[in-house]
Amino acid sequence: MATNSGSVDPSRFPDESFDLYSVPAFDNGRPERSLGREIGSSKQVVQPNDVLLSRIVPHIRRAWVVGEQRGRRQIASGEWIVFRSAKTHPSYLRYLLVEDRFHAEFMNTVAGVGGSLLRARPAQVADIEVPLPSLSEQRQIAGRLEQADRLCRTRRYALELTDTFLPAAFLELFGDPVRNARGWSVYELEELATVERGKFTPRPRNDPSYYSGRFPFIQTGDISASEGRLRSWTQTLNEKGVKVSRRFPPGTVVIAIVGATIGMTAILEVDVYCPDSVVGIQVNPKAATKEYIEFLLRFWRPVFLAQAPETARANINLDTLRPLRIPVPPLPLQQKFAALVERLERFRAVQREASRQAEHLFASLLHRAFSG
Repeated sequence: MATNSGSVDPSRFPDESFDLYSVPAFDNGRPERSLGREIGSSKQVVQPNDVLLSRIVPHIRRAWVVGEQRGRRQIASGEWIVFRSAKTHPSYLRYLLVEDRFHAEFMNTVAGVGGSLLRARPAQVADIEVPLPSLSEQRQIAGRLEQADRLCRTRRYALELTDTFLPAAFLELFGDPVRNARGWSVYELEELATVERGKFTPRPRNDPSYYSGRFPFIQTGDISASEGRLRSWTQTLNEKGVKVSRRFPPGTVVIAIVGATIGMTAILEVDVYCPDSVVGIQVNPKAATKEYIEFLLRFWRPVFLAQAPETARANINLDTLRPLRIPVPPLPLQQKFAALVERLERFRAVQREASRQAEHLFASLLHRAFSG
C-alpha cells in the first residue's frame, strides 16, 4: 500500500489540467479531465500502474489500474486505497482485490466514520493475506481474466446497443407520439382498451399472512426491472390476498402509477395479481396492438412525471390515464412494429444467455485463480 504517495491541492493550480480518478469516474471507465479550479479539495498523487481500491460503502468492490500518463498530473480522491508494488502485476492485483474471498475479509474492516458513512480501515486492510505467485504466473492469470472480462463487457455492451434499437424503430415508423407530427387519428386510451386499477394495498406489518400463498403477485419494482416483458415476480398471495386483489392475464400492459417507478411499463407474459399501485391496460386487438400501446406510454413518461401531483408520493390516476389522447397509426403499421418487437425479444434472449455464460466463465476463472 502506497502510504507516502504525496498529495496536491489542485485549486492552487487553477489553469492546470489533471486526470482525476474519482469514484464517479470509475463508472464511466476513464478518469475525469478537470481544471484545478474545478476540483474542490486536496487529492492523492498517483502514477501509472498504481491499483486503486474504493474503501467507501456502497461504492465498494471497485478497483482499477491507473493508466499511462498523457501529459497531465494524475490524482485520485481520498476514497481510494492506493497499491503500488514491483512484486505484483497491476491487472492481477486489480482482479484479486475484487475476488470473493478478499472482499469478504475486506468487509470485516469496514466501520462507521460519522453519520451514516461506512469506510474500510486501510490499516486493517493491510493485514489481509493474499496469494502471490511469481510475476510470470501473475501475468498469465491476468491475461486469462482480462480476456474473460473483455468478453463480459462486450456482451453487456451488445445488450445496451440492442436497447437503443426499438426506440429508434418506433420513432421511424410513427414519429414522436406526444407531438403527433404525422397527424395520426387521435383517440382516448379508454376507447382502445379496458383500463383498470389493481386492488390490494400491501400491509405486511398488519397482516403478513396475505403473502404466504402460491399466487403470483407483482409490485411496481417488478415492472421497472422487467425490461418491458414481465415474466417474474417477487411476492405471492394466498387465498385471502387473492380475494382483495385484482388479476390481470398475459398480454395486459401494466403501468406503475406511484412513487419512483411512476410511468414505468411492461407487457405481462404471466398471469398475475396486482396491487393498487399498478394499472392494467387490456388492449382491444382490433383497435391497437399491446406492443404499440406499451411503447407509446414509455414516451409519455416525462409527461406523467411533470403532471404528477406534488405530494409526498408522486402518482397518476385513472382520471389521467383513461382520457389520455393518443395518436393511433393504421393497424398494419402497428403490427409491423409488434413483429419487430417479437423478433428482437428472441434475439435479446440469445444475447442474455450469451452474457450469462460469459459472466459465469469469468466468475469461474476468478475463483480458480485465487482459490489456492
